[in-house]
Amino acid sequence: MRVTVGVSGGIAAYKAAELVRALQRQALEVHVVMTGAATRFVQPLTFAALTGHKVITSLWDDTGAGDGSYEASTEQNGIEHIGEAQWADALVVAPATANILAKFAHGIADDFLTTLYLATAAPVLVAPAMNVNMWEHPATQANLEILRQRGVRVIEPGTGELACGMVGAGRMAEPEAIAGAVLGALGRRHDLAGEIVLVTAGGTREALDPVRFLGNRSSGKMGYALAEAAHSRGAKVILISGPSALHPPPQCELIKITTADQMRQAVLERMTEATLVVKAAAVADYRPVNVSEQKLKRTGPITLELAPTEDILAEVVRRRRPGQLIVGFAAETENRMENGRAKLLRKGADAIVVNDVAGEGVGIDADSNAATFLTLTTAIELPEMPKRKLADRILDEILTLRRPRPLVLEFDEHVDERSRPEKTGPEKARQDEVLSQSVPPSSARRQLIVE
Repeated sequence: MRVTVGVSGGIAAYKAAELVRALQRQALEVHVVMTGAATRFVQPLTFAALTGHKVITSLWDDTGAGDGSYEASTEQNGIEHIGEAQWADALVVAPATANILAKFAHGIADDFLTTLYLATAAPVLVAPAMNVNMWEHPATQANLEILRQRGVRVIEPGTGELACGMVGAGRMAEPEAIAGAVLGALGRRHDLAGEIVLVTAGGTREALDPVRFLGNRSSGKMGYALAEAAHSRGAKVILISGPSALHPPPQCELIKITTADQMRQAVLERMTEATLVVKAAAVADYRPVNVSEQKLKRTGPITLELAPTEDILAEVVRRRRPGQLIVGFAAETENRMENGRAKLLRKGADAIVVNDVAGEGVGIDADSNAATFLTLTTAIELPEMPKRKLADRILDEILTLRRPRPLVLEFDEHVDERSRPEKTGPEKARQDEVLSQSVPPSSARRQLIVE
């Protein structure tokens, strides 16, 4: 996901560099926009070096004069005025001075940052930083109230010694706290940090002749959405994909394959690195026994002999290492739950995501999907939603598989059953009756809960 950091002219501007780094550690792509006053405190070149993107400091393209924007490289980054507003998933201004807050509140657009604020439909966050008297002034507080009513998130400043020597409220919040607020505004979590996620996506193709193949309509959208979602939540992602017209998510390692056998080899080679394997690809179940070396001519009806492909999911489960989670997908056109549960039991995976691909507008080659997240003990219905949103919901459910379930052990507080000789028949019935009368129910049993 993408965040624009706005830097206005205050002594806390140097902390914006730390904020950029904090956001990048959350796998976010960052651009920086600076006001003219901000460049008096920190050089734009600092942010260009950190982000790898040019830093916009003016509404005008004055690069020829050398004082409008600073390129991190000779490449054009495609940052234009309204284009930046459309690019960003969130805008965070840190530090936000009293001046910039007043301009935002009253719709004054006299530089790039204020123009960007009016043009963006993305969430906006401000981290005020100023002298305590300026912070407490009724005009500043009124401007903040206007912004809050418009949906701007205000990250409250801290209290302490200020740059001016006074003590009180006005210290800009710490960069990590601001980054956390940005993640909250984006609906993002970083709960897959440290995980290595292997995702398979798209369909495979099995050659009939040099120009024809057996395949399916899988676009790869679900698998690519899962890869993007996992990366955005902090995971390292290995994406093994069949042929697809989609652009791979940035920062994901992409391995391109064509056939089911190539998919199998790639998965088995890389699964040892993964802590989580998600098999979302639509792998062919059959391949032609004979592949013609020349293009088949239309001479009349032909009969194809097909052989089953390898069961990649079952093999992955057999080769799994301790602690590794394995989740498969099942595309069904009938008896969805019965077939999905049978596949779960047959394959031995931790969970199966069951898709009904018979409906219109969902499933294969569609932008939306609906599914059931199936485990041995649960069936979680995931209603129709965009595939990117569904990807996060699937990851939410996968993470619940890692949470330890409490083990409840019950034992007699006053009686050690193991020390008693085994009783049978009427003698055992009499023993049970004596025990029930001699030990009050409230104190007879004790629960030990082991997390």
